[in-house]
Amino acid sequence: MTTVGPVTTLDELTTPALIVDASALDHNIATMSAALPGARLRPHVKATKSTALAKRQRDAGHTNFTCATVREVEVMAAAGLGDDLLLANEVMDARRLGAVAASGARVTIAIDSAETLKAAVDGGVRECVIDVNVGLPRCGIAPERAGALADDARAAGLSVRGVMGYEGHVVGNPDRAARVAQCETAMELLLRAHKDVGGDLVSAGGTGTYDINTWANEIQAGSYSLMDTAYDKLELPFKQALFVLSTVISIGDGFAVCDAGLKSLGMDHGNPSLSPEVGEVWFCSDEHITYGPAATPTLGDRVRVTPAHVDPTVAYHETMWVVEGDTIVDEMPVDMRGW
Repeated sequence: MTTVGPVTTLDELTTPALIVDASALDHNIATMSAALPGARLRPHVKATKSTALAKRQRDAGHTNFTCATVREVEVMAAAGLGDDLLLANEVMDARRLGAVAASGARVTIAIDSAETLKAAVDGGVRECVIDVNVGLPRCGIAPERAGALADDARAAGLSVRGVMGYEGHVVGNPDRAARVAQCETAMELLLRAHKDVGGDLVSAGGTGTYDINTWANEIQAGSYSLMDTAYDKLELPFKQALFVLSTVISIGDGFAVCDAGLKSLGMDHGNPSLSPEVGEVWFCSDEHITYGPAATPTLGDRVRVTPAHVDPTVAYHETMWVVEGDTIVDEMPVDMRGW
C-alpha cells in the first residue's frame, strides 16, 4: 500500500498496511536458527516474498533458500542471494531459470515427470531434485517411479541432487501426536524414493513439522518468521509478528467497521482475528471488516488485524513496515510479488 511521504509512526501510514513487530521477528529468526542452524534450514521465501527479510535469514546463517515461483528465483539471485536456490515447484518453461543459472547463481529445479525434465533440459537448468508425492495430492511422482525418473535425468545430462517431498497435509494438524505419526508415514515414502534416487538432499518439511521431521536433512520452513493464526494453534515457540494495520471508518449499533478486507488478507484459512480487547470479527468484505467491539471504538482508531494465512496476505502488499511499538524502524519491500 502506497503511503505519501516519509513516515515514522503508525499514525502516518495509509491503511490497510502490513506491519511487522521487530522484536517478534528477531525472536522467530533466532529461535529457528538455534533449532535448525545453517544448512539444516532452507527458508521458503514464498511466505515472505521479501529479499530484505531473506537477508536477515542469511545473516542468521542460512544461505540456501526455497522458492515457489520463477520470479522469486530471479529476484533472489539479483539481490545477491543466489548461492543455492531450489525452485520447489514444477514448471513447463524453464528458460528464465536457465538464464539465472547462466548469470552465476546456483539453481535447482523440482521435477516429477518426463515433461518437466524436458523443460529443465530445454531451459538450460542443470541441477534437479526429484519431487515425490508423500501423501499430499498435489505435485510429486509416485515413490516407486522416482528412481527411474532420476536415471532419465542423469542420462539427459542433469545432476540429480536428491529428493524433496512436502508433507503439506500434515503441517497444520493441531494434534501433535497425530502430526508426528503422519510425518513419519510421509517421510517413509520419501526415504524409500531416496534409496532409488540417490543424491545428498532429502528436502521436506514446513513450519508445522520443523521440530518433528528428523528424517529430512533440510527443512523448507517459511511462515515461522512472521506467523499467522493457523500456525499459532500448534503452540509453536514463534511469536505473531505480522499484522494488517487498519482504521475504524464506521460505527454502527453494536458493531464497527475497519478498512481491511478480502483484498488485503489471505482468507483461505478462515477469518482474521482481533485481540480480545479490540473485539471479534463478524465477517469480511472486499474492503471492510465488520466486528463486534469489546469496548466503544472511536472513528479513526487504528486496529491490528492478525491474518489466518501469512503467505497470501503478504502477497497483497507492496511493503512490510517494521515497528517497535508505534514507531517505524525499517521497511521491507515485498519485492518478489508476481510470477
